[in-house]
Amino acid sequence: MAPSLEEPTQIDLSSPPKTIPKLVAPEPEHCPGPESTQAGHASSCAGCPNQSICATTPKGPDPDVPLITARLSNIRHKILVLSGKGGVGKSTFSTMLAHAFASNPAATVGLMDTDICGPSIPKMMGVETETIHVSSSGWEPVWVSDNLGVMSVQFMLPNRDDAVIWRGAKKNGLIKQFLKDVEWGSMDFLVVDTPPGTSDEHLSVNSFLKESGVDGAVVVTTPQEVSLLDVRKEIDFCRKAGIRVIGIVENMSGFVCGKCGHEAKIFKATTGGAKKLAQEVGVPFLGKVPLDPRIGMACDYGESFFDTFGDSPACMALKDVVKRVGEEVGIEENLLPDET
Repeated sequence: MAPSLEEPTQIDLSSPPKTIPKLVAPEPEHCPGPESTQAGHASSCAGCPNQSICATTPKGPDPDVPLITARLSNIRHKILVLSGKGGVGKSTFSTMLAHAFASNPAATVGLMDTDICGPSIPKMMGVETETIHVSSSGWEPVWVSDNLGVMSVQFMLPNRDDAVIWRGAKKNGLIKQFLKDVEWGSMDFLVVDTPPGTSDEHLSVNSFLKESGVDGAVVVTTPQEVSLLDVRKEIDFCRKAGIRVIGIVENMSGFVCGKCGHEAKIFKATTGGAKKLAQEVGVPFLGKVPLDPRIGMACDYGESFFDTFGDSPACMALKDVVKRVGEEVGIEENLLPDET
């Protein structure tokens, strides 16, 4: 029997931190935060209409964190994929990164889709019509191949076009279930694809995974300044949240014509692009991946671009990025089967 979103009681939000308390007035300027240990007791809380609500809100660490840590203890490397801006190809990059890791038959890879409102990973991986199977040991990932498993809210939707209209607390509850109840087993890599921005889903993933150990985050951007503006915020978020930035990847970095080989700059790096940004903020630059129309086609058909077009400029660039990721997380053995 597969889990279904038609039964909201599946997500247990009864343990702290649960839902953000329902406040009767906006938080004042010097509010310590309704979930802070000082909430309702600090001097700045005096006279606030929310004081009694905040004072009775459950505090302390989430009791499920040790269970999550135990569940993920056999996963060697956990990598987040972030982007400040939507539309930069973050989920596409996540799928290609997972396929690249899984191209080594000796590696086992998981891909977790935490974009609850826009779950595109199942479509890109060719498993959109699959459902989750539940066993005595937990939820079973949907296996794309023998060594590549996927988990997404899309597998739980009654219909593929159903919208998920949830507030933050319910999203957080499902993310917790993906980590606590899914039988990931022994894996070499868990790639966590996140939605754009720096909100609930990112905070939840970070808080739930902190004890189990996260290698860090790969930040995806496109070359133009409009994207880089939000990437700076994403990097600032990582530093404030204690997430190591593995590096920045510049996606859609030029377009190489398949006929003449000429490279055109579709998104011009008016301020130096991701490489200059990486130098400015002091994080590694992992490389550039050019545009290739076949990437979109592979995603639409649920095929591995990495396997199908292995000799393309985009795939060769991706291989270099994968090697750099391996270097940054301290992997000494060969990641890709064609490495010597």
